[in-house]
Amino acid sequence: MKEITDSELVELIDKAIKRFTGSSETLASAIGYLMIGRNVGWRVLYFMHSQNTVRKYEKILGIRTEDYMQEIGPLAKKAVAWNALQKVSNYWRAVRGEIAGVKSKELIELPS
Repeated sequence: MKEITDSELVELIDKAIKRFTGSSETLASAIGYLMIGRNVGWRVLYFMHSQNTVRKYEKILGIRTEDYMQEIGPLAKKAVAWNALQKVSNYWRAVRGEIAGVKSKELIELPS
């Protein structure tokens, strides 16, 4: 994973905005994907989004997800999908949807 500074992050987002054409909702979703991913990690994002969506956001941002996010972020436990995954034996089967009840886009509040 490439560690990036706050100024590099802003530059990455500014560049994505400058070169983007299309719905601002799609652009905002891609930026949100990046920001959430920095906190929950790419493994969680792969549960939350389809492979096509991940690739679309990577193209918009000009990144490869695994190069800009930790595998498991400091707030991964906020993701319902991450908690469900702890009960299965094969991560990639779960990501592909071969294990029922694991995919979720929900984030929860962590106890203080």
